[in-house]
Amino acid sequence: MKTSQQHRCGSTLVQTIDAPLPLVWSILRRFEYPQAYKQFVKTCDLISGDGREGSVRDVTVVSGLPAGYSIERLDELDDESHVMAISIIGGDHRLVNYQSKTIAYVAAEEEDKTVVVESYVVDVPKGNSVEETTSFADTIVGFNLKSLAKLSENKVSNRKL
Repeated sequence: MKTSQQHRCGSTLVQTIDAPLPLVWSILRRFEYPQAYKQFVKTCDLISGDGREGSVRDVTVVSGLPAGYSIERLDELDDESHVMAISIIGGDHRLVNYQSKTIAYVAAEEEDKTVVVESYVVDVPKGNSVEETTSFADTIVGFNLKSLAKLSENKVSNRKL
């Protein structure tokens, strides 16, 4: 008999961004506005809360994805440690019981660079393998981190003009 642990998977992705931590964190921490850098998000409405811990949002995703919406809760938001944790608590998608934690910190070698680390765990849907589920989630998270990097780096370039 399989244990419940065999029906979950997870991963950790890392993105180094050529932008200072305060700038990157100012974009990342906005639970009420994920579409600033998450290009798969069409709209976002807060269902409850004000963008702080415990807030719940209803996210509508762009067409073409195997989902229409996601209900997400902000479990942790620490502006001092630059930590954000989110749980998906509903929706019409494959990411059942998805939980993520994102940490941002100054790159050790250069103060004007930021390292963002996002880890997640999620249930493996019936009929899917761990590899399929991890590949799907890694693609979404990786794309979001690259988009965050591009937006942050563009803001730095625009400040220099």
